[in-house]
Amino acid sequence: MRIVAGAARGRTIAGPKRDDVIRPTADRVRQTLFNVLGQWCDGLEVLDLFSGTGALALEALSRGATKAVCVDSGREAQGLITANAQALGFSDRVELLAQPTERALATLASQGRRFHLVFSDPPYRLEVSLKVLEQLGALCLLHPGATVVVEHAKDEQVPERVGALVRVDERRFGSTVVEVFRAGESSG
Repeated sequence: MRIVAGAARGRTIAGPKRDDVIRPTADRVRQTLFNVLGQWCDGLEVLDLFSGTGALALEALSRGATKAVCVDSGREAQGLITANAQALGFSDRVELLAQPTERALATLASQGRRFHLVFSDPPYRLEVSLKVLEQLGALCLLHPGATVVVEHAKDEQVPERVGALVRVDERRFGSTVVEVFRAGESSG
């Protein structure tokens, strides 16, 4: 896997030993996703849920995001996130929360944290995309106008609107669906 664009463009990042536990977002999917989001993330604060290798957060940092919080409860993922951030020189801009996503969201909310860009790429078998979207809104973790990207299996159904979040784009890559939601101006 490689960083597709920005300051770390072309640099490789470590992947999992087996992809049945951690399923990294493919380079092609990341490239398309950032084409949809806009090539640059200047000044954005990013939250990467079910972070795995950290590839999405690291790609956003390479493209100008100021800080990324990566959330993953898996030991292998935590090691990959830390190693990849260090290898790219982003350690000072990456915060790792080694907790289950639900607890991490509550922790971030209790700290009054808010984000401009959120990635959620849970293991497909969990089918928690809707729950994560609901939590993000209920816990006021989003800046007005924030973008939330949800990756899930094509069989999982996510409504077009979840609270103040409205789907603005959807892309299909084989058995994977990537949906982009935008928070309303009164979302936080």
